[in-house]
Amino acid sequence: MKEINIANPHEYDHTHSSSAGSGWLRASVFGAMDGLVSNTGLISGIAAAGASPGIIAITGISGLISGAISMALGEYTSVRTQNEQLQVEIDTERDALTRNPEGEEAELSIMFESLGMHPSTARDAASQVHANTEQALRVHLAHELGLSPDEKQSPRVAAIASLVSFSVGAIIPVLPFLIGFGTLGWGLLFGGVGLLAAGFAAAKFTDRNPFASAGRQLLFGGIAVAATYGIGTLLGVSQLG
Repeated sequence: MKEINIANPHEYDHTHSSSAGSGWLRASVFGAMDGLVSNTGLISGIAAAGASPGIIAITGISGLISGAISMALGEYTSVRTQNEQLQVEIDTERDALTRNPEGEEAELSIMFESLGMHPSTARDAASQVHANTEQALRVHLAHELGLSPDEKQSPRVAAIASLVSFSVGAIIPVLPFLIGFGTLGWGLLFGGVGLLAAGFAAAKFTDRNPFASAGRQLLFGGIAVAATYGIGTLLGVSQLG
């Protein structure tokens, strides 16, 4: 007879990333990518227009500051709104459990049946779940809406992660102009390496092909650079003055 291992499978069979549902991870990855792509494209556009290295550096730093603040505020608002929407659903379900516990229990029994439980087993399971109101709330939210009260993320953490990661990403293509390598070629090289590194890093969290991820980010950055460089070339500094 085959021996059945009833130990916790997470101890011997598989594990999950602790950052899988983390708000800071999404904000950090998105912020770094956005900082790299937007600022590499920005300096490409003004460099193509004929701006001097000093103007390019000032513009890049300005883009970093304004973009980082905008990203942080947007991330804070987005996460807070998401949390508020989740709280509305929690309150709605909690009110329903208070007003009509029998109906909610019958509803849960039907859901258990749809998962393959025998009707009598489903009724017993629903009854046991409803013995604890908070547990019943969690089960209803999970089965009806795919939500969990634990899914709330910190708006402050997400905002800070976005601010820092955008700043780090945005400074990379500007570095050559700050340390004396004042040419667009160096800026593009730094930006390209940054995009490749960011793609590799993101793949480590998602268990995807790091080369495909890096190539995708480089492609996105290349599209932004091509678009802004073309616009900058068409306009030119002389036409802007």
